[in-house]
Amino acid sequence: MELQLQITGMLLIALAFIHIIFPKYFNWEKELRSLSLINREMMRVHTLFIALTVFLMGLLCVTSPHELTEPGLGKKIALGLAVFWTTRLFIQFFGYSSELWKGKAFETVTHIIFSLFWIYISVLFWIIYFQ
Repeated sequence: MELQLQITGMLLIALAFIHIIFPKYFNWEKELRSLSLINREMMRVHTLFIALTVFLMGLLCVTSPHELTEPGLGKKIALGLAVFWTTRLFIQFFGYSSELWKGKAFETVTHIIFSLFWIYISVLFWIIYFQ
């Protein structure tokens, strides 16, 4: 289980760094221009904090896999992470329109890969919590 946590941690750290390309990839300079200043800044700030949160989750998994599997605080943290990633899994299907990926090869593959990743992480933390 500890190796699974460390692998998951490395993947989460990589995911956090992927957020760096979001503004350019999603063409935020043009796309967000029509938003008010507060909404543009909220998009940037929230993305930064999501990336930071994902990075810190990854760092926790890489540096403290044993502690996460221990009774007490470790299990409580695992429960929180299980709820977080299970919620993210549901958002993948119910928060985003399928129009964003259906009929588009790259987007469909990306949707499937991340859906499987959210399932994997969710199940991993639920298993840790219930062990």
